[in-house]
Amino acid sequence: MMDDLPTARSLAPDLRVLRAPNPSPMTYLGTNTYLLGGAAGLCIIDPGPSDPRHLDALLSAIGGAPVEAIVVTHAHLDHSPLARVVAEETGAGIFAFGPAEAGRSAVMAQLAREGLAGGGEGVDFDFRPDHIVADGDVIDGPGWSLTVLHTPGHMGNHISLVSGRAVFTGDHVMGWASSLVSPPDGDLTDFMASCRRLQEFETDIFYPGHGDPVTEPAQRLDWLIRHRLSREAAILTVLAQADRQLTIAEITEMSYTDVAPALLPAAERNVLAHLVDLTQRGLVNASPKLGVSAKFSRT
Repeated sequence: MMDDLPTARSLAPDLRVLRAPNPSPMTYLGTNTYLLGGAAGLCIIDPGPSDPRHLDALLSAIGGAPVEAIVVTHAHLDHSPLARVVAEETGAGIFAFGPAEAGRSAVMAQLAREGLAGGGEGVDFDFRPDHIVADGDVIDGPGWSLTVLHTPGHMGNHISLVSGRAVFTGDHVMGWASSLVSPPDGDLTDFMASCRRLQEFETDIFYPGHGDPVTEPAQRLDWLIRHRLSREAAILTVLAQADRQLTIAEITEMSYTDVAPALLPAAERNVLAHLVDLTQRGLVNASPKLGVSAKFSRT
Protein backbone atom coordinates (compact mmCIF):
# COMPACT_ATOMS: atom_id res chain seq x y z
CA MET A 1 0.00 0.00 0.00
CA MET A 2 1.30 3.45 -0.89
CA ASP A 3 0.05 4.77 2.47
CA ASP A 4 2.48 2.43 4.24
CA LEU A 5 5.56 3.73 2.42
CA PRO A 6 8.30 5.51 4.38
CA THR A 7 8.15 9.28 4.00
CA ALA A 8 10.97 11.75 3.41
CA ARG A 9 12.08 13.75 6.45
CA SER A 10 12.73 17.49 6.18
CA LEU A 11 16.28 18.56 7.11
CA ALA A 12 16.31 22.17 5.91
CA PRO A 13 14.31 24.40 3.57
CA ASP A 14 14.12 22.56 0.23
CA LEU A 15 16.07 19.56 1.55
CA ARG A 16 14.60 16.19 2.52
CA VAL A 17 16.09 12.76 3.20
CA LEU A 18 14.58 9.35 2.51
CA ARG A 19 16.31 6.38 4.14
CA ALA A 20 16.50 3.13 2.18
CA PRO A 21 15.45 -0.07 4.01
CA ASN A 22 18.91 -1.66 3.78
CA PRO A 23 20.39 -1.56 7.31
CA SER A 24 23.56 -3.58 7.88
CA PRO A 25 26.91 -3.34 9.68
CA MET A 26 28.22 -1.55 6.57
CA THR A 27 25.24 0.75 5.88
CA TYR A 28 24.17 1.50 9.48
CA LEU A 29 20.42 2.35 9.43
CA GLY A 30 20.30 2.46 5.63
CA THR A 31 21.38 4.58 2.68
CA ASN A 32 20.35 8.23 2.68
CA THR A 33 18.70 9.47 -0.50
CA TYR A 34 18.50 13.27 -0.56
CA LEU A 35 15.89 15.36 -2.37
CA LEU A 36 17.23 18.88 -2.90
CA GLY A 37 14.94 21.60 -4.26
CA GLY A 38 11.21 22.13 -4.38
CA ALA A 39 8.19 22.12 -6.65
CA ALA A 40 10.08 23.96 -9.40
CA GLY A 41 12.67 21.22 -9.74
CA LEU A 42 14.50 18.57 -7.72
CA CYS A 43 17.95 17.05 -7.56
CA ILE A 44 18.09 13.47 -6.30
CA ILE A 45 21.39 12.61 -4.58
CA ASP A 46 22.21 8.88 -4.27
CA PRO A 47 18.98 7.13 -5.31
CA GLY A 48 20.11 4.05 -3.42
CA PRO A 49 20.00 0.28 -3.78
CA SER A 50 17.85 -1.73 -6.14
CA ASP A 51 14.86 -2.04 -3.83
CA PRO A 52 11.24 -1.79 -5.10
CA ARG A 53 9.95 -0.40 -1.82
CA HIS A 54 12.58 2.35 -1.77
CA LEU A 55 11.80 3.15 -5.40
CA ASP A 56 8.09 3.49 -4.60
CA ALA A 57 8.84 5.69 -1.59
CA LEU A 58 11.19 7.87 -3.63
CA LEU A 59 8.72 8.33 -6.49
CA SER A 60 6.04 9.19 -3.93
CA ALA A 61 8.34 11.77 -2.33
CA ILE A 62 9.10 13.29 -5.75
CA GLY A 63 5.38 13.63 -6.44
CA GLY A 64 4.68 15.89 -9.38
CA ALA A 65 7.91 17.91 -9.13
CA PRO A 66 10.21 17.76 -12.16
CA VAL A 67 13.56 16.06 -11.51
CA GLU A 68 16.38 18.10 -13.03
CA ALA A 69 19.30 15.84 -12.09
CA ILE A 70 20.23 12.57 -10.40
CA VAL A 71 23.67 12.76 -8.79
CA VAL A 72 25.54 9.68 -7.59
CA THR A 73 28.40 10.17 -5.14
CA HIS A 74 29.98 6.78 -5.93
CA ALA A 75 29.23 3.45 -7.55
CA HIS A 76 28.63 1.15 -4.61
CA LEU A 77 25.61 -1.14 -4.67
CA ASP A 78 23.93 0.68 -1.81
CA HIS A 79 24.07 4.06 -3.59
CA SER A 80 23.87 3.82 -7.38
CA PRO A 81 21.73 0.95 -8.79
CA LEU A 82 18.39 2.74 -8.53
CA ALA A 83 19.72 5.71 -10.54
CA ARG A 84 18.87 4.24 -13.95
CA VAL A 85 15.34 3.26 -12.92
CA VAL A 86 14.66 6.72 -11.47
CA ALA A 87 16.11 8.30 -14.61
CA GLU A 88 13.71 6.27 -16.77
CA GLU A 89 10.77 7.18 -14.53
CA THR A 90 11.54 10.92 -14.42
CA GLY A 91 13.48 11.67 -17.61
CA ALA A 92 16.37 13.16 -15.61
CA GLY A 93 20.02 12.65 -16.46
CA ILE A 94 22.49 10.85 -14.18
CA PHE A 95 25.58 12.82 -13.10
CA ALA A 96 28.71 11.18 -11.62
CA PHE A 97 32.50 11.22 -11.82
CA GLY A 98 32.39 8.11 -13.98
CA PRO A 99 31.82 4.35 -13.85
CA ALA A 100 33.03 2.18 -10.99
CA GLU A 101 36.66 2.05 -12.13
CA ALA A 102 37.03 5.80 -12.67
CA GLY A 103 39.44 7.75 -10.51
CA ARG A 104 41.58 4.83 -9.38
CA SER A 105 45.17 5.67 -8.52
CA ALA A 106 47.98 3.97 -10.44
CA VAL A 107 48.80 1.50 -7.66
CA MET A 108 45.13 0.54 -7.23
CA ALA A 109 44.69 0.10 -10.98
CA GLN A 110 47.73 -2.19 -10.97
CA LEU A 111 46.38 -4.24 -8.04
CA ALA A 112 43.04 -4.58 -9.83
CA ARG A 113 44.78 -5.78 -13.01
CA GLU A 114 46.56 -8.40 -10.89
CA GLY A 115 43.24 -9.74 -9.66
CA LEU A 116 42.65 -7.97 -6.34
CA ALA A 117 38.91 -7.72 -5.80
CA GLY A 118 37.15 -5.28 -3.53
CA GLY A 119 35.46 -6.22 -0.30
CA GLY A 120 32.71 -4.89 1.90
CA GLU A 121 29.96 -2.87 0.31
CA GLY A 122 29.92 -4.29 -3.23
CA VAL A 123 30.72 -2.45 -6.45
CA ASP A 124 28.10 -1.54 -9.05
CA PHE A 125 30.07 -2.44 -12.17
CA ASP A 126 26.98 -1.86 -14.33
CA PHE A 127 26.78 1.82 -13.36
CA ARG A 128 27.07 4.25 -16.27
CA PRO A 129 26.27 7.95 -15.81
CA ASP A 130 24.77 10.06 -18.57
CA HIS A 131 26.98 13.02 -17.69
CA ILE A 132 30.59 12.82 -16.49
CA VAL A 133 31.46 15.55 -14.00
CA ALA A 134 34.89 16.79 -12.95
CA ASP A 135 36.23 18.52 -9.90
CA GLY A 136 34.89 22.08 -9.79
CA ASP A 137 31.92 21.48 -12.08
CA VAL A 138 28.58 22.98 -11.08
CA ILE A 139 25.27 21.13 -11.28
CA ASP A 140 22.33 23.46 -10.74
CA GLY A 141 18.58 23.83 -11.04
CA PRO A 142 15.74 26.05 -9.81
CA GLY A 143 16.83 27.37 -6.41
CA TRP A 144 19.75 24.98 -5.88
CA SER A 145 23.37 24.64 -6.94
CA LEU A 146 26.00 21.98 -6.26
CA THR A 147 29.75 22.28 -6.79
CA VAL A 148 31.50 18.97 -7.42
CA LEU A 149 34.53 18.00 -5.34
CA HIS A 150 36.38 14.88 -6.40
CA THR A 151 37.04 13.19 -3.04
CA PRO A 152 38.54 9.77 -3.80
CA GLY A 153 39.48 7.50 -0.95
CA HIS A 154 36.44 5.45 -0.05
CA MET A 155 36.21 4.86 -3.81
CA GLY A 156 38.07 6.29 -6.77
CA ASN A 157 34.97 7.80 -8.38
CA HIS A 158 33.69 9.31 -5.12
CA ILE A 159 32.52 12.93 -5.20
CA SER A 160 31.25 15.30 -2.54
CA LEU A 161 28.86 18.14 -3.32
CA VAL A 162 29.11 21.65 -1.90
CA SER A 163 25.87 23.58 -1.41
CA GLY A 164 26.60 26.91 0.26
CA ARG A 165 27.98 26.09 3.71
CA ALA A 166 26.76 22.49 3.54
CA VAL A 167 28.48 19.49 1.94
CA PHE A 168 26.96 16.20 0.86
CA THR A 169 29.84 13.88 1.77
CA GLY A 170 28.60 10.49 0.54
CA ASP A 171 30.56 7.80 2.38
CA HIS A 172 33.69 9.89 2.83
CA VAL A 173 32.65 11.48 6.13
CA MET A 174 29.97 10.01 8.37
CA GLY A 175 29.14 10.61 11.99
CA TRP A 176 28.49 7.02 13.09
CA ALA A 177 31.71 5.38 11.88
CA SER A 178 34.90 5.93 9.97
CA SER A 179 34.68 5.24 6.24
CA LEU A 180 35.65 1.84 4.88
CA VAL A 181 38.72 2.05 2.63
CA SER A 182 38.96 -1.24 0.76
CA PRO A 183 41.52 -1.64 -2.07
CA PRO A 184 41.49 -1.60 -5.04
CA ASP A 185 38.39 0.60 -4.93
CA GLY A 186 39.44 2.42 -1.78
CA ASP A 187 42.77 4.22 -1.47
CA LEU A 188 44.03 5.49 1.90
CA THR A 189 46.53 7.92 0.39
CA ASP A 190 43.68 9.53 -1.54
CA PHE A 191 41.37 9.32 1.49
CA MET A 192 43.70 11.38 3.66
CA ALA A 193 44.24 13.93 0.88
CA SER A 194 40.47 14.26 0.44
CA CYS A 195 39.98 14.81 4.18
CA ARG A 196 42.50 17.62 4.08
CA ARG A 197 40.81 19.02 0.98
CA LEU A 198 37.50 19.19 2.82
CA GLN A 199 39.22 20.99 5.68
CA GLU A 200 39.81 23.92 3.33
CA PHE A 201 36.08 24.70 3.20
CA GLU A 202 34.17 26.65 5.82
CA THR A 203 31.14 24.45 6.40
CA ASP A 204 28.35 24.29 8.94
CA ILE A 205 27.06 20.80 8.24
CA PHE A 206 27.82 17.57 6.40
CA TYR A 207 25.05 15.42 4.94
CA PRO A 208 26.48 11.88 4.80
CA GLY A 209 25.43 8.80 2.87
CA HIS A 210 24.46 7.00 6.08
CA GLY A 211 23.37 8.22 9.49
CA ASP A 212 22.40 11.65 10.72
CA PRO A 213 23.85 15.01 9.60
CA VAL A 214 27.27 15.85 10.99
CA THR A 215 26.78 19.15 12.82
CA GLU A 216 30.43 19.69 13.75
CA PRO A 217 32.18 18.98 10.45
CA ALA A 218 35.58 20.46 11.33
CA GLN A 219 35.82 18.36 14.47
CA ARG A 220 34.74 15.26 12.60
CA LEU A 221 37.41 15.72 9.95
CA ASP A 222 40.02 16.24 12.68
CA TRP A 223 38.87 13.00 14.32
CA LEU A 224 38.98 11.05 11.05
CA ILE A 225 42.54 12.15 10.35
CA ARG A 226 43.68 11.41 13.92
CA HIS A 227 41.91 8.05 13.78
CA ARG A 228 43.70 7.02 10.61
CA LEU A 229 47.05 8.22 11.93
CA SER A 230 46.50 6.20 15.11
CA ARG A 231 45.71 3.11 13.04
CA GLU A 232 48.87 3.70 11.05
CA ALA A 233 50.91 4.03 14.23
CA ALA A 234 49.44 0.82 15.64
CA ILE A 235 50.30 -1.09 12.47
CA LEU A 236 53.84 0.25 12.43
CA THR A 237 54.27 -0.67 16.11
CA VAL A 238 53.08 -4.23 15.48
CA LEU A 239 55.50 -4.62 12.60
CA ALA A 240 58.38 -3.06 14.54
CA GLN A 241 57.87 -5.49 17.43
CA ALA A 242 57.49 -8.58 15.25
CA ASP A 243 60.40 -10.97 14.82
CA ARG A 244 59.10 -12.18 11.45
CA GLN A 245 57.05 -11.03 8.51
CA LEU A 246 53.32 -10.87 9.20
CA THR A 247 50.20 -11.51 7.16
CA ILE A 248 47.35 -9.00 6.89
CA ALA A 249 45.19 -11.17 9.17
CA GLU A 250 47.91 -11.27 11.82
CA ILE A 251 48.46 -7.52 11.68
CA THR A 252 44.71 -6.93 11.94
CA GLU A 253 44.32 -9.20 14.97
CA MET A 254 47.20 -7.49 16.77
CA SER A 255 46.35 -3.88 15.86
CA TYR A 256 42.51 -3.87 15.81
CA THR A 257 41.85 -4.92 19.39
CA ASP A 258 38.74 -2.73 19.70
CA VAL A 259 36.70 -4.16 16.80
CA ALA A 260 33.77 -6.58 17.06
CA PRO A 261 34.44 -9.98 15.41
CA ALA A 262 31.77 -9.35 12.76
CA LEU A 263 33.69 -6.31 11.55
CA LEU A 264 37.11 -7.99 11.34
CA PRO A 265 36.84 -8.68 7.57
CA ALA A 266 36.26 -4.95 6.98
CA ALA A 267 39.12 -4.20 9.37
CA GLU A 268 41.41 -6.42 7.28
CA ARG A 269 40.53 -4.36 4.21
CA ASN A 270 41.40 -1.18 6.10
CA VAL A 271 44.70 -2.70 7.19
CA LEU A 272 45.45 -3.60 3.57
CA ALA A 273 44.71 0.02 2.61
CA HIS A 274 47.18 1.23 5.24
CA LEU A 275 49.80 -1.26 4.11
CA VAL A 276 49.50 -0.16 0.49
CA ASP A 277 49.95 3.44 1.61
CA LEU A 278 52.89 2.60 3.89
CA THR A 279 54.54 0.52 1.17
CA GLN A 280 54.21 3.36 -1.32
CA ARG A 281 55.80 5.70 1.22
CA GLY A 282 58.73 3.33 1.78
CA LEU A 283 57.92 2.60 5.43
CA VAL A 284 56.93 -1.05 4.95
CA ASN A 285 58.19 -3.93 2.81
CA ALA A 286 55.81 -6.37 1.10
CA SER A 287 57.03 -9.87 0.19
CA PRO A 288 57.07 -11.30 -2.40
CA LYS A 289 55.00 -8.40 -3.78
CA LEU A 290 52.20 -6.11 -2.70
CA GLY A 291 48.84 -7.88 -2.47
CA VAL A 292 46.45 -9.65 -0.11
CA SER A 293 48.71 -12.71 0.20
CA ALA A 294 51.89 -10.71 0.91
CA LYS A 295 53.75 -10.72 4.17
CA PHE A 296 54.87 -7.42 5.61
CA SER A 297 57.76 -6.03 7.66
CA ARG A 298 59.16 -2.66 8.63
CA THR A 299 61.81 -1.20 6.35
